[in-house]
Amino acid sequence: MLFCFLCCLKFTFAKAWLLFAQFEIRQKDLAAARKIMGTAIGMCPKPKLFKGYIELELQLREFDRCRKLYEKFLQFQPSNCTTWIKYSELENLLGDEDRARSVLELAVNQPVLDMPELLWKAYIDFEVVLKEEERARQLYERLLERTEHVKVWISYAQFETTQGNVEQARSIYDRGDKSLKNSEEKEARVMLLESWKEFEDKSGDQEHRERIDRRMPKRIKKRRKVQTEDGTDAGWEEYFDYIFPDDSAAAPNFKLMQMARLWKQQQQQQQQQQDKDS
Repeated sequence: MLFCFLCCLKFTFAKAWLLFAQFEIRQKDLAAARKIMGTAIGMCPKPKLFKGYIELELQLREFDRCRKLYEKFLQFQPSNCTTWIKYSELENLLGDEDRARSVLELAVNQPVLDMPELLWKAYIDFEVVLKEEERARQLYERLLERTEHVKVWISYAQFETTQGNVEQARSIYDRGDKSLKNSEEKEARVMLLESWKEFEDKSGDQEHRERIDRRMPKRIKKRRKVQTEDGTDAGWEEYFDYIFPDDSAAAPNFKLMQMARLWKQQQQQQQQQQDKDS
């Protein structure tokens, strides 16, 4: 009776369908529970309904049904990275590593993803746990073809460090520095250089530590005008900028700063001398 009532109203409240299915489970009527969940997904497909149905079949150890549900879930919402990861974890749990890898490979090739960074991390971690270092390395290279985000460069270098490949890690830091220099993302480049410096402090010799020290930027305070949304001047604000030693465009400013600093030191020394003489 309640089933017909919900169907007639085209009820879309996921929790009600789940509670109804759980009621049938308590009555030991599994067929009815499955019919309810199938009807609910057909009428109002929602992530909560898919997750609830999958959880039901997992508890019953009906793994083939779980696979079919994951496939339907991903047809409905192919951009959902969490679902792809959960599907892969199920296959891995069942001992089918090739199938788990195929799920992740299909996932990263989707045209639109809601959290691609989470998916790629899961894929790389999957290969690392299986000690498939070369596959993980290939994934990092593929990811860098899509994005050159600083966190990818740092993660890649740290991966090589954990594998004991010091020179390879150093080469990745160098590639990342050149890439970020070309993109003019100063904050990101500083983050990478700081990670590189920490790496050299732990794994490098004196020569490499001095080399990275020479690459570190100078942090300077600047002022700029602030305007409201309607274009009205709202005064000035202070902000920090970075000048890199190897930045040819900033070289004159860098030299000027050094000269200004030297002049200030000379003035202070002259003032101290005058104070002594007086």
